[in-house]
Amino acid sequence: MAMARPQFGATVRAYIALTKPRIISLLLITTVPAMVVAANGWPGSWLVIVTLIGGTLSAGGANAINCWYDRDIDQVMKRTRSRPLVTGEVEPRHGLAFGISLGAMAFVFLWAATTLAAAILALAALLFYVFIYTIWLKRRTPQNIVIGGAAGAFPPMVGWAAVTGDLSLAPWIMFAIIFMWTPPHFWALALKLKDDYAEAGVPMLPVTHGPAHTRVQILVYSVVLVLVTLTLGPAADLGWVYLGVALASGSAFIWYAWRLFRHPETESPMTLYKYSLLYLGVVFVAMGVDAAV
Repeated sequence: MAMARPQFGATVRAYIALTKPRIISLLLITTVPAMVVAANGWPGSWLVIVTLIGGTLSAGGANAINCWYDRDIDQVMKRTRSRPLVTGEVEPRHGLAFGISLGAMAFVFLWAATTLAAAILALAALLFYVFIYTIWLKRRTPQNIVIGGAAGAFPPMVGWAAVTGDLSLAPWIMFAIIFMWTPPHFWALALKLKDDYAEAGVPMLPVTHGPAHTRVQILVYSVVLVLVTLTLGPAADLGWVYLGVALASGSAFIWYAWRLFRHPETESPMTLYKYSLLYLGVVFVAMGVDAAV
């Protein structure tokens, strides 16, 4: 029994790792503020909790299936060599079954605890991530993250639908914010990991078109991203709290992108990458605070 406990704990940690918890936490940060805006105030703790549980299950299932499908290239890339399906901590068929089970549980749970619309949107995000991004686009086109990144833009719509049962213009703009944020965020990381992607045969933009072209695209998307964030103010009836934060944090985003474009020899792409993580959280928290106060 003394040996069984550590082994059981290691197995549990391996399955949790398949769900990519860090990525899930970022997605969920965008869910709650959308719910607050939809309710024009706090939507209720119980609804928030069950929506986050359902969202976690769905995103975790999608990530586990992604790990199953990508296990061949994961063993080539330094960043992903330690994933459980590569190291053998989890058998491939068990990882796939785990991911499918989480996705199915998420759909049933969200339908029962929130609304059918929220459940359908969460399932759509999973299917889009698995079939459109992972299986179809990722290994075929440098536009993989542009189109496939839409999967990560569903959480605000799931949160909104959990409150209202339907969608309006505002959650679609929230979707667009994340959709436009994903390319500069991910391409900044891809610039750092260019050789890794090239070795694995993944046609990320820095590999197919070069770092210089990628930096231009990062700057263009950054400008469009900030413009999109400003349209949410009137669409969601948000005030100066949100607009001020969106403008200030967005200006900083463009500044980092400009510095990366102008001074690639001294400016690390990881500076923009790290700021982009903070930026998304700040913008969504600001919309929630604005709606609440």
